[in-house]
Amino acid sequence: MKLFNLLFYASSLFCNEVLANTNQVSEIESIKKQLVELQKRLADLEAKATQQTVSNSSDKQAVKTEDVNVNHNDDSTIKLYATLRPTYGYNEVHNDKFWDIQDALSHAGFKSTYQIKPNWKAIAHGEWSIDLGNNGDFGKARQVYVAVESPIGQFGLGKQRPAQYTLIAEYVDIFNHRSSPFAYDVESPFFINNLVTYENQFNDFKLMIGGQFDGNAGDDFADFINMGLGYSRSGLHLALTFSTRNDFNGQQSKVGKTEVLAGMAALDITEKLYAAIAYQYVDYQRSNRKSGSTLDVSLGYHFHPLYRAKVGFFDFDDGMPSLLSNSHQGTNLTLEWLPRENLRFHLEYLIKDFDVFQDTRAISIGFRYDFSQQWAF
Repeated sequence: MKLFNLLFYASSLFCNEVLANTNQVSEIESIKKQLVELQKRLADLEAKATQQTVSNSSDKQAVKTEDVNVNHNDDSTIKLYATLRPTYGYNEVHNDKFWDIQDALSHAGFKSTYQIKPNWKAIAHGEWSIDLGNNGDFGKARQVYVAVESPIGQFGLGKQRPAQYTLIAEYVDIFNHRSSPFAYDVESPFFINNLVTYENQFNDFKLMIGGQFDGNAGDDFADFINMGLGYSRSGLHLALTFSTRNDFNGQQSKVGKTEVLAGMAALDITEKLYAAIAYQYVDYQRSNRKSGSTLDVSLGYHFHPLYRAKVGFFDFDDGMPSLLSNSHQGTNLTLEWLPRENLRFHLEYLIKDFDVFQDTRAISIGFRYDFSQQWAF
């Protein structure tokens, strides 16, 4: 009996152990299945996350591209600007001596550019003088024109700067005086009415061509033709221009023409020292043919971050007989104080030594304030 009971208990324990092991194996298999499902879910989540990241990157790239396009449209601009240049000084002009407030070519204007399509722009530019030497009123137009900039160059119509000034005189025009450059100023052009222009930049070279078509003030053909080629690189500037102009008397009858061959050389010798020279040979083709010339030399030196000295030498020869000649030579000495980039004060001494007439002298102080604001749209 005891043996039977012992066998019974032993078999029961064995069955319980077998059953327990079977249950444990089932639980392990269940856990393995759950792990496999979890791995599948994690793989699906990672795939979705990767797809979302790619989608977000595409959206950002699209926004970035759109921003680039918006910035590209900023090439359409409008600019307002003005410069006020009053002077006060003592003048000796022939037999007249006086103190006076004068103006060194104050002016104001606007310039607008509108991008029609890539590499094509429409330009509108208007600029008028401000007469600070008298009533302070807006004076005559300096330049008013429209132009189209294209891949083959810029074409303009209206009152504009001629090549003769842009490529020649501008480099010696560094003084704070309405007659600067002083020899060029006597007869040479600064602005031309009714002008048709073309200009283009070829690497370091700039080509300019202009023609004046002013039938009411002369014949029906071009009254003025001006062309030139300039070169600029590493602080060196060179230019050569040619112009021909029909000359008329008060009754609008043609009396001849004037041809001008001009050359210029300028150099930034150092960061502080600048030098430029401009020469013009003038051929007056009238009934009594004659020739003349202009010479302008300009030097500028920054001897201190806030101070600059300028020296100019000039010579004008009109080719006239000695008793009628307006030929003269002269010197300009200027000291400038530049407390700000757009603010300038100057002290100037100017002398003109005439071959026939009495010499002129002037000493003056001046103020120049420049304002400019540009908007993109």
